[in-house]
Amino acid sequence: MLPDAAPPTVPAAPPVRPTPQTALPDNFTAPRTNFTRFAGSGGNDRRSLGRAISGYLSGGVGGNRGAVQRMGSSRGTTARLASFLSDVANQGAQQALRSLNLEALAGRPIEEIFLGLADYICPEGGTVDEGIARDAFIETIAELAGLGVTDLDALTPQQMQTVFELYAAHAIEARIYNDIGSKGVTLPADTRAVERIQAVLKDFIHRGVSDAVARSQTDLRTLAKAQVSSFVDTIYDDAFAILQTMADGMAES
Repeated sequence: MLPDAAPPTVPAAPPVRPTPQTALPDNFTAPRTNFTRFAGSGGNDRRSLGRAISGYLSGGVGGNRGAVQRMGSSRGTTARLASFLSDVANQGAQQALRSLNLEALAGRPIEEIFLGLADYICPEGGTVDEGIARDAFIETIAELAGLGVTDLDALTPQQMQTVFELYAAHAIEARIYNDIGSKGVTLPADTRAVERIQAVLKDFIHRGVSDAVARSQTDLRTLAKAQVSSFVDTIYDDAFAILQTMADGMAES
């Protein structure tokens, strides 16, 4: 066990890192224009959001498979997170942490444990892609307590799924925002309007991820190590397909 000390403060969700100008700028022009309209409306113009996401997926990145490839480092992070959660369910938190030489974290609050896992789950690097993966993980940690996920030793199957979905949704949100929402988009001065914009986008993406996980009918506890990466790619592929359908519907409403 670690010596008694004041627990580290869970860091606030980091700002989304800007994407380099080399990232398919021409393909993102129309989606970015529609996202600008959505942002300018304070999150009320859902038709423009639908057009932005639809255009991003169908034309910007070349469909579901292109979107999955664009997730980059986040795919590996998602797979490592799923594997760790599976190990916790099958071996117990202490043994899962011991296998990573992190047994000193056993019994600590879940936020501390996940912060300690960060270098294993999402190693910090110098690229924007690696930054997106790590930022999404930190955002996930910041939401655990609010979702009632507080005890790693007593993690339920539903809570495992919640953590998995939450991270995947944050990773997709950060990827999309970096590609079409961070260049040339002026957010409202009203803080509440900005929060609404973020909430609408987050809810939209989380619904797609949640539906994809539900359709898979996969129990993370029974997922073999050799299957994790393909499972993660399937979830992302299905999530993007669902988001495309949802976005098309919003764009036409």
